[in-house]
Amino acid sequence: MIDHAHDLASVRDATDRLLTAVAKRDNASVAEPSRLPGWSRGHVLAHLARNADALVNVLRGLPMYASGDARDADIERDAPRPLDVQLADVRDSAARFQEAGAVPADWSRTVELRNGVTDSASRVPFRRWVEVELHHVDLGIGYELEDLPEEFTDREIAFLADRFTGHPDVPPTRLTDGTRVWTTGRVGEAVAATVAGSPADLLGWLAGRRDGSTLRVTDGELPELPPL
Repeated sequence: MIDHAHDLASVRDATDRLLTAVAKRDNASVAEPSRLPGWSRGHVLAHLARNADALVNVLRGLPMYASGDARDADIERDAPRPLDVQLADVRDSAARFQEAGAVPADWSRTVELRNGVTDSASRVPFRRWVEVELHHVDLGIGYELEDLPEEFTDREIAFLADRFTGHPDVPPTRLTDGTRVWTTGRVGEAVAATVAGSPADLLGWLAGRRDGSTLRVTDGELPELPPL
């Protein structure tokens, strides 16, 4: 059972950590490259703000973005802004998301995200939590995958393993951190490989943040994962 209220509180805490860390930077730092190819830190912050507003749209039953082109244009427009404007936008859009999440609603209803993807409304706060935590890492300002809350890491590994389950291009794969086990990839076939590593390294590989070179693979090769 997904506890959306718990996840909303986790989003708020993660956002506060991000804002506190970013507030220690300066305008020049915000203009520097992030860890995401082609994006400055300003792009990441602009995306976080616009994503919060987009998820408000989702909770209200509206299209997440007017279009893919409009989404990209908004990020490009907002990326060059100075630090104080970026911080205010992330803070204010996060508050709008929390306000939308506080409205009494049927959290079991199905909502539509980008590209026709659907999900339970109750999972929207977790999806926002993912955006905040992973993009905090993407900023490259000292927050690493190892710093993520344990609960978040566990749930995101399970979420991504489930996302790739049944994908025709991913061979059936067993994942383990030495204690827990997840499975992913094509179903109805024998497991092709076992991939072992720390939770941070498993998450980094599944989320496209690490190349998997630190993972240990037995009974096969490390699968090549499609982009998220």
